[in-house]
Amino acid sequence: MIKILTIIGARPQIIKAATLSRTIKSTYGSIIEEIVVHTGQHYDENMSGVFFNQMSIPKPKYNLGFGGLRQSAMTGKMMEGLEEICLKENPDWVLVYGDTNSTLAGALVASKLGLKLAHVEAGLRSYNMKMPEEVNRILTDRVSNLLFCPTKSAVKNLESEGFKNFSNAKIRNVGDIMYEGAIYYSKKSKKPQELNNMCFGDFVLATIHRAETRDNLDNLKCVIEALNEINLSNAVIMPIHPKTLSIIKENNLKVTFKTIGPVGYLEMLWLIKNCRLVITDSGGLQKEAYFFEKRCLTARTETEWVELIETGNNTLVAYDVNRILSEFNASRKFKPLGKIFGEGNTSDLIIKAILKAS
Repeated sequence: MIKILTIIGARPQIIKAATLSRTIKSTYGSIIEEIVVHTGQHYDENMSGVFFNQMSIPKPKYNLGFGGLRQSAMTGKMMEGLEEICLKENPDWVLVYGDTNSTLAGALVASKLGLKLAHVEAGLRSYNMKMPEEVNRILTDRVSNLLFCPTKSAVKNLESEGFKNFSNAKIRNVGDIMYEGAIYYSKKSKKPQELNNMCFGDFVLATIHRAETRDNLDNLKCVIEALNEINLSNAVIMPIHPKTLSIIKENNLKVTFKTIGPVGYLEMLWLIKNCRLVITDSGGLQKEAYFFEKRCLTARTETEWVELIETGNNTLVAYDVNRILSEFNASRKFKPLGKIFGEGNTSDLIIKAILKAS
């Protein structure tokens, strides 16, 4: 029996972990034991707890509850808690997802304890070292034994950094686990309750949550101004992040579009499938827009998902009101360009690689 310690801390990681956990349970339950740890980085019932219920996955065995702290304090506390759990559980593998503080904390603890580490979503690069996520993903890649890349570009990034000859890290292009999850859970998507009594035609789905958007008042004002203008002709619906809402209220920013509370994954899938276009600063939502053949305007100056820009279906609009509006009004249609995120069997490829390397 191989024991895998899975570390999660944010909503996107719950989605990814749910897909892998489902495959372990259905196909590999007799040879793999999975222990799930939630660091508490983004935990509350609306923002995380509902995901466990909707996606029919068991709640974590451990919940550290270390959210709401400053970056360094949060990472340090997580490392303390994760070290105790690793010493107690003695896993064969530690598995981390993406680029959060939880990812980095898990990676550093595994490295210091000499435990084998697998990184799902390895090799992504935005080349913006001001982003905490960029630092987290680079450091995690450096100490990983298995690097599970979602795209060919991610593999190339690692090879350009010398990973072919670096330590014992092994690179695998397994496709994107979020794509596999989206295929499965889209069949269960449902309309958010807050919209049940509303009548609207084409709508734009918008999200704002990244620190570089919400914590820079000029950036936030630009995006909101553009969304207010778009809302004059097309309804804009935004599931709003609590921190974003707090900043909007504190600064008395005028919002004329529809905001709703945080939604579960099944509701978010419904919104993506039924919207006209997506405007976001999220990383995951850029991909999900592509999965469901929706154009996306990304309110950032760079993205780790360069494939989406190359397809022409995703456009970087930064924090420029005029650029956001001009791209929104452009008549370009979505252009399907194949399965750049794999064949929808990522979880099986990951598990087989772990078994082979054990």
